[in-house]
Amino acid sequence: MRKVTLFIAMSLDGRIADADARVDWLQGETPGADDMVSYQAFIKDVDTVLMGWNTYHQVATELSPDVWPYGELTSYVLTHRTLPPADGIRFVDEDACDLVRRLKREPGKGIWVCGGPNIIQPLLRENLIDAFHISVIPTILGGGARLFGELDQAHTLRLVKTEHYNGIVDLVYERREGQHGA
Repeated sequence: MRKVTLFIAMSLDGRIADADARVDWLQGETPGADDMVSYQAFIKDVDTVLMGWNTYHQVATELSPDVWPYGELTSYVLTHRTLPPADGIRFVDEDACDLVRRLKREPGKGIWVCGGPNIIQPLLRENLIDAFHISVIPTILGGGARLFGELDQAHTLRLVKTEHYNGIVDLVYERREGQHGA
């Protein structure tokens, strides 16, 4: 079965976007330095990316407006909007958990959950995230969208790896045994 990984960056205070829904703070201590080290290693084992409309819109308009950066991957954007498919992008009006369960049964490499909270929360509730790769950015935002909101239960994880570069700390965890996703 395919592995589902939440690979995402957050501020030191647990935010994935600032109060204005911007992510221009996603950099290490030295702006312009290569902060993509862990991403390049991670993406080699992934062929599918899953995100909500807000994350898609942010990538397409703010982070990479000229070219879709995940062209080598099959992209699923969960949205209630009716949009035609774009090159490599599938806009789907489907429950995130149902989609992940279906994708896990299909052949392929890993599945990357890119964001945002409306996708992550239900997947957490259903224990459908196998691994968590969190890049902690050396910024305290004080407000904005939280990575993890209120949950009905605790999720215990096992630390697999840590790494640091340019002030960014990568924390890699796996779900502990006994917490299985359907």
